[in-house]
Order: sequence, then structure tokens, then C-alpha cells
Amino acid sequence: MSSSLQASRRQWLKSVGKATAAGAVLLSLPSYARASAGRVVVIGGGFGGATAAKYIKRRNPAIEVTLVEPLKRYVTCPFTNLYFGGLRTFEAQAHGFDELRGLGVEVIHDFATGVDAGARKVSLAGGQTLAYDKLVLSPGIDFRWGAIEGYDEAASRLVPHAWKAGAQSTLLKQQLEAMPDGGVFILAAPPNPFRCPPGPYERVSMVAHYFKTHKPKSKIIVLDAKDAFSKQGLFQDGWKRFYGDMIEWVPMAKDGKVVRVDAAKRAVETEFGQSHVADVLNIVPPQKAGAIAELAGVTNESGWVPVKPDSFESSLVPDVYVVGDASIAAPMPKSGFCANAQGKVAAAAIVSALAGKAPAVASFSNTCYSLIAPDYGISVAGVYGVEDGKLIEVKDSGGVSPKEASAEFRKLEADYGVAWYNAIALDTWGTRA
Repeated sequence: MSSSLQASRRQWLKSVGKATAAGAVLLSLPSYARASAGRVVVIGGGFGGATAAKYIKRRNPAIEVTLVEPLKRYVTCPFTNLYFGGLRTFEAQAHGFDELRGLGVEVIHDFATGVDAGARKVSLAGGQTLAYDKLVLSPGIDFRWGAIEGYDEAASRLVPHAWKAGAQSTLLKQQLEAMPDGGVFILAAPPNPFRCPPGPYERVSMVAHYFKTHKPKSKIIVLDAKDAFSKQGLFQDGWKRFYGDMIEWVPMAKDGKVVRVDAAKRAVETEFGQSHVADVLNIVPPQKAGAIAELAGVTNESGWVPVKPDSFESSLVPDVYVVGDASIAAPMPKSGFCANAQGKVAAAAIVSALAGKAPAVASFSNTCYSLIAPDYGISVAGVYGVEDGKLIEVKDSGGVSPKEASAEFRKLEADYGVAWYNAIALDTWGTRA
């Protein structure tokens, strides 16, 4: 290994270490076991909501915590791309809530249909009403149906988005398996901001791996509403190395923005009138905060939720905290790791507030691993803090993994990705794949 690569590797490992340390800080904050009890309702059982519910209860068991989540087993989007590549089963991404129940969290499997912030009450589809002192929303994303002409919820049953894990994931998988060798897979990538910035590009990597193994004459086209994307250089180097010219990326500047969809024909039209027809078409549409955020009155004109960075309390509605993809938290990306970190910060702030104390100093971290081939991983990391009332990325705290890394380094990154997923699932739900 060259001296420059060794130095780059040392710097990268140091960055990841900083991110790990920042995450650990959140676990060492003081708890208030004797704080006066309160009632906290958490809506959403993903990385943000389940983490918030768990850490509130751990910090002060006297607080009544209720988690509202429709799914009895929550299926994560992270690592679902590996399902498309044939490297993991669908069930490996599903997690239950037994550990949270064991900690004393009441888990209700229902849909939240309304929030009365004045009365501090949440309405459920089943007719139940929940009172709260503090409310945590972790609703993830919803789609801006109709932002692309012809692409609405009905069209997604023919042309999947698969950007919420579940039935959409299995539909896309079935379509890929049924596609003939020599067919064309088109993925339309959305504009910023959206859930999981590297996600579309990991997806085409895993689909390319599946095609290379089973349908080697096939072609992949990425039609992008952007001119750049997360970890772009690393992805494109990996695509060339493993898949040759199988993958074609078309940026917005070269007419990559999809403006119209004909779901029945699996056809799209781009901004300047170019038509493309696919054997399998995957549209990832523009996004916004999950619906309950809008019903709670915490979204602004952007469709996302402004928050106070030291606590993730809504900037618009008091005593409502919003974590995960729905929040406006740039420069933090919309990732599972960030949702988990935000859930811990919100939990600490809520426990402190119910105890009549000021929130602790907030610190956040993120590490995002992407797989290009089975033993070839890449990553990006960062550490974030609060300065002058704004979220900032700590200087020299992270970055992407080295461009000229060895095969052994890439294999380690792939292994670290699996270890990360198992660790964060254990931390969030008490389960692992």
C-alpha cells in the first residue's frame, strides 16, 4: 500500500472514529431516574421513533411512553437494496417491538390520524385518543404524487417506487426476476432533498450485480433530476470496474429529469421531450414529510419540518418533537443513522424538560455504507453539532472513503456495513438480522 493511501486510510479511520465517539456521547448523558412522571406519545416505529421511545424509557422509567406504529414488524429501507441484488432475504430487514414492550413502552399498532396540539391529544384510526405532555413524530416521508405527470399512487402499483420498504419492494423484485435477459431497467432518481441520498445509486449497483449474475445482456439507465449525487466518484468507479458499460447515468443537464410517466407502457418522457421505454421501470418521486406532520401543523412551505437543532422540538408547535427524514436538519442527510442519533437527542431533551432541566449539549453523527458489489463497499461519515443556533458539520470530521483504496479495504467497508446494520438494529429494536 502506498504511503499516500496509508495516510488516506488513517485519516478515514480517524473520521469514522470521531463519528463513533460522537454517537457514544449521547449514551453517557445523565439520566433523571427520579424525575416527575409525564406522558410521551411517539408516532412512528422506525429508526427515529423507536429509538426515542426506548431512550426516554431508559432514562426515566417513570415516564409513560406510548409508541404508535401500524406495522407489527417494521421493515427498514437500509439494506433492502441488497434484497434486489439477491444478497439478503426480505425478512432480514424486519424488526419487532418486543424489547420496547419489555422496557415498559406501550406499543399500539394503529394509524395516527390527527393531532390536536392545543389539547395535546392524538387521534388513532381505531377510535382511541391519546393524551400527551410531549409528542414525538417520526413519520418518515410521503410522496408528492402528481409532481411527475402521470405518476400517482395508482401508477405505483404498476411502476413501483420501492422507496418505502414492504409490498413495493417485493413488487420491484418480482418485476426484475421476470424481466428477460437483454431487457432495460430504468430508475428515475429524485431531486434533493430525499430519503437516503446514496440509495438510488446503491440500488442500481445491486440490480447490476443481479443482472451480471443472471441476465448479463441487460441494460440499466439512471435518469436523474440532479447533476451530482452522493459518493458519485466512488460509485462510478465501482460501476466501471464491476459492470463495464451496463449502467448509464444521465444527469439533469443532459436531459435526465423525468417529467411524465405512462405507467401502462412503462415509458417516461424527460424535460426536453426524449422518450424512454423500460422492461422494468422504477420511479423514485419527489418527497415531503410524512402526512401526520402536516396534520400536526409542523411543516412549512417546503413540505418538511423546521426544528430547533439542540432538541429537535418543532420550531412551529411547542412540545412536538420531529426526528428522522421528516425534519429539516441539513447538513445532516436523511439517513437511518441520523434518525437514530436525532431520536437520542430528542429523548434526552424530553427527559430533561419533564424534569425541569435544560437540554444537554447536542451532538450527532452519521456513517452511511453503500455496497457496489458483494465484497466492495464505500462509505461517508460526518459529525454534527450546534453553533449559533444552527446545525453544522464539525470541520474535518468525516468525508468519503479513499478513492484509491485496495480490494482489502473495500472488503472491510462491506463488512463494516453489515456490522453497522446489525448494531443499529440492535440499538433501535433490540433485534438483529
